[in-house]
Amino acid sequence: MRKYTTEPSHVITPVDIQLKENLSFEVLPVKIADRKMKLLRTKEIPLVKVIWNEAIRDATWDLESKMKEQYPELFIDV
Repeated sequence: MRKYTTEPSHVITPVDIQLKENLSFEVLPVKIADRKMKLLRTKEIPLVKVIWNEAIRDATWDLESKMKEQYPELFIDV
C-alpha cells in the first residue's frame, strides 16, 4: 500500500438522500433490463430484471405484475 496523495480531481460530491421517519430510504429503479418466464409445474410466472443502480449494475429479478403496479412509468416504452 502507498500513502494517499491529495488531488483536487478526487473530490466526491455527496448525494442528497431523503430519510423516512424510521431512518430508512427508498431506492427507485432505473430501468427494466430483461424479461423471462419462470416455469413451474402448472403455471408460468413473468419476471423482469430491474436495474436499481446503473453505476454498479445492481439488479434483481422481480414479479412483473408487482413492478407494473408500483412503477408503471418503467413499462411505458417496453
